[in-house]
Amino acid sequence: MGFLKGRLNFRRYRVVDPLPDDFRDRFEQAFTEHAFREKSVISRGEETMGWVRADNLLETDFSNRDRWLYTHYVMAGMRIDKKTLPMPLVRAMVEQRVAVWCEENGRARAPASVRSDIRTNIENDLLARTLPTVKVVHFCWNLPEGWVLFENTSEGMNDRFRTLVRNSFGVALEAFSPLEFLTETPELVDPLAAAGMTVMGGGVR
Repeated sequence: MGFLKGRLNFRRYRVVDPLPDDFRDRFEQAFTEHAFREKSVISRGEETMGWVRADNLLETDFSNRDRWLYTHYVMAGMRIDKKTLPMPLVRAMVEQRVAVWCEENGRARAPASVRSDIRTNIENDLLARTLPTVKVVHFCWNLPEGWVLFENTSEGMNDRFRTLVRNSFGVALEAFSPLEFLTETPELVDPLAAAGMTVMGGGVR
């Protein structure tokens, strides 16, 4: 996990909404209700998403707070599973079985419904034997100061994270710009403003 070792690329957020007094109980309940759960059947391209503990992507038991609450820091991971298929192989298998069907039925071409059924059966069979691609992205939440670090910078992954946080904890996250640190170096504000950046509240955006 990058927060504890290695290189770290992250996006920083501020928590817009205040936390309730019983936030520890609510965190545990939210983690449990929105924990990652594997599906017995998953369609091609479908994503399965939920929370896992930071120490192991297979661990979804949040009853022990020592495993996710470190003094005033919350640390956990967002796991996303997705199954994909090698489409050139799927197309080749479909064409092969369609050719067999045409030969067995004395037809030059297979109806669209037959081709669709063959393709569905092939995809379902391959999906049942295919392991998902697994992605886990960790986050660190400073509770008293109200900021969150998310260990990923892609827009799509951050959109998923903000949505899962809102659905789980009922709070919104607002992106924190590094330029806001310019309040500590006001001598840089004017040159950046002259370059076309908008000065807001002593910072630049």
